[in-house]
Parts: sequence; structure tokens; C-alpha cells
Amino acid sequence: MTEEEKELDSGIYRNDKKMTGENKKRKVIIFSTAYLPMVGGAEIAVKEITERLGGDFSTQGGFDFLIVTARLKRSLSRFERVGEVDVFRVGMGCFLDKYLLPFLGVLRVVLTVKGDSLEKPVIWAIMASFGGFGALFLKLLKPKWPFLLTLQEGDSEEYILKRVGVFRPVWKMIFWKADYAQVISSYLKNFAIKYGAKCPVEVVPNGASLRNFQLSRNNNQTNNRLQIQNELREKLGIKEDERVVLTVSRLVEKNGVDVLIEAINELKVNPSEIQDKFHGVNPSEIEKKFHGVNPSKIKRKFHGVKSKVKLLIVGDGQEREVLELKVKSLGLEEEVVFVGEVKPEEVVRYYEIADVFVRPSRSEGFGNVFIEAMAAGVPVVATDVGGIKDFLRNGENGLVCEVNNPEDVAKKIKKILDDKKLAQKLREGGEETARDYDWDIIAGKMKGILNGMTND
Repeated sequence: MTEEEKELDSGIYRNDKKMTGENKKRKVIIFSTAYLPMVGGAEIAVKEITERLGGDFSTQGGFDFLIVTARLKRSLSRFERVGEVDVFRVGMGCFLDKYLLPFLGVLRVVLTVKGDSLEKPVIWAIMASFGGFGALFLKLLKPKWPFLLTLQEGDSEEYILKRVGVFRPVWKMIFWKADYAQVISSYLKNFAIKYGAKCPVEVVPNGASLRNFQLSRNNNQTNNRLQIQNELREKLGIKEDERVVLTVSRLVEKNGVDVLIEAINELKVNPSEIQDKFHGVNPSEIEKKFHGVNPSKIKRKFHGVKSKVKLLIVGDGQEREVLELKVKSLGLEEEVVFVGEVKPEEVVRYYEIADVFVRPSRSEGFGNVFIEAMAAGVPVVATDVGGIKDFLRNGENGLVCEVNNPEDVAKKIKKILDDKKLAQKLREGGEETARDYDWDIIAGKMKGILNGMTND
């Protein structure tokens, strides 16, 4: 146990940063159900924003960030400094910690700020979830402290309400008690207002570290970079004549990875290959030989025909085993690679070798990964759901596919792979769109919100 953790146990932890004079920083207490090393859109957003705003008062904004989060794993320390943030993890180190967060989190804040001369620090809730409940309880205890609510929810409204269950009245209080709400999409703005937000609601989307992707693109023709790309392709078993379809996603139902796998199955055989199997018989006559069987089902009879497409699935989650079984049942073991979890700073390597990025989401709060793909110069295919509507323009910076329709997803993938001019148009449109989502711009907007709340 570290000395800092011993202090936490005794309840005498003190923040000894200078808090007087012109260098005084404004305290921001962040409640988040999870934080690094847990990786998701919300966690990355907090990291990127706090890194930019947690510097000296005279330069980057002068905010002193403190995060209270669930411990979730025993291997995670109860206190550590992560970037520009003091991170306090509460609980026993298991899944139950998120349920304890609203109570233990408030207790930790009371103990942590005890003895400080702080006046009205900002309470910042990352999503109306377990962290949101903790922020609400602290707001009820400290009603004069300003309360900022951020909505990053990507699940469907139906799923969220089902998860909230009998706690809906308390959950709605998170919206009622917020003094300001920042949401990452127009969809979530309407959601916040629908469930009781009376405060100003501002759309400030998530972003992407454009500099990382731009440096990658500028260097991707160097011999060293090409060697790295070739090594990665070889490691993943990608042949020279195979085109790469990439998805970066938590493997959960809402992200539609199952639909994408079925789309790859649709792409497995093309009509000319089927025609060869029938010794030159016209494709229109093939259906007759199968007594009216749908052409998409005919394809499944030719698992021996090799695909020219390789699907890379970057990410992990509770649906992985189910998805792996689907791949096996469709005979797609050679066409689909489960890469697993990849560190955020290393994901750019996978964008570099991708020909098209696809995520046929069933619901989406915003969709950071689409902006990342655009920044990396990769054409995207996405559904027109949730926050995606805010930035995707069909035929200009990406292609829209239908929800739960693998045949349409396959059609859009093939369209990009077969049409070089279209692919280039989508690349250029995507790169232009991505420029508006640089994390430096997003952090500047969040600085304005936090300044307004601390100056009230």
C-alpha cells in the first residue's frame, strides 16, 4: 500500500496544490462510472479534455481535476495520478463497485476536500449512470456547488429505460438538478430535454486526436512506415490481393458487428465466381437450378470460394463469444480476424491498412470512431442513427447503410471497394469533416463551459 493510499484509509488525504493568489486553480470533481485503464468514448473524452485544461492557470485553463470512479478490479490502485487528474477509485475491486459508487464516491469527496479553502467546485457527471447518481447525491448535499451533466450515452432509449427500471424517478433528478448540460449530439440534446433538463443544454461533440492521424498520413509513404504496415498485414494473415474492412467497436449488441459479419458473408462470392462454378451459365439462370432459392442463400453453398475481403474487428466485449460462433457457423474463419483490445494510441496502425471502415450501429450517442476513420483518410459506412446524423452526409463524406440489413451493408462496402473515384471523394469529404472535431477545439469549448460555471 502506497503512502497516499494509507492517507486515504485514514481519511486525512489533503490536496496540497497551491490554491491561492493568481495561480489558484478551479476545482472540478468528476464522477465517472469507469476511467482509465477502462477504455470507451467517455473515458477517452475525459482524458483528452483534462489533459488540455489541467495545466497552469496562465496557459491552459487552470482547472484542478479530481475523478471519483468505481475500482472494478483489485489490481487497480485506490489512488493515482493519471495525466492531469487525481483519480480516486472506490470499492472492493469487483463489479459491485459501480453500485456502491454513488455512496462511497460522495464519502470520498467529503473526506478529500476536508480542510481545503475551496469555494463552490464544479460537480461534473459523466453520463446519467452510476457516476451521475453520485454527482446528484453530492449536489443534494452541496446545493450551492454548480452541477455539470455530460451525456455520452450510446445505448438505445429503450435499453436505458429498462436498465434504470424502478429508479427512474431518482434518475430523472439527475436532469432536473443539473445547472448546465453538455451533450455530444443533437439526439442526446433532445433526450436530455425529454427527461427533464431545465438548464441550458449545449451540444459539444467528442473529437479525435487529428495530429496523430495527420502525422501518420504524412509519413505513410516512407519505407519505414510501409514496412510497419506490411508487418501488420502479415501478422494478421492479410494476403496481397485482399481488401481490408475495419471496424473498431465494443462487442455489444448495439454496435451491429453481427450484421457486419453477415455482410462479409454476402461478399464472400461474387456472381462471376458462381458463373464459373456453373461452366458459363448466365447468373440469371442460376436461381432456376436451385428451384427459386434466394441468391444470398446460394452463396452459402460455396464456402470453398475464397474471399478478396478481410474483416478486422478491433475491440472486445460481452458479445465476442457469440460473434465468434457466428463466424464459425458461416465458415468465415479465414475472412474474419478478431484483433481484440488495442491501446488507443495504437489503433491508428489499423486505420492505416484499412480500405473501408464500417460500423452498422443500431444506436449511437455520437460515434468517435467514425471521426477517427475520417481523420485517417478511410471511407466510412454507417447507419443514420443517433448522433451519426450530426456529421454523416451520404455520398459526400461517407455512405449510409440500413439498420439490420447485411445485404445493404455489403452493397455499400462493395460500392466503395469497386469505385476508386467515389472512395477518393469520401476520403476528402471525411478529412474535411474531421477538422471540425479536433480535441483542441472541443477542449476549448469545454473550457468556456467550465469557466462560466466557476465564475457564477
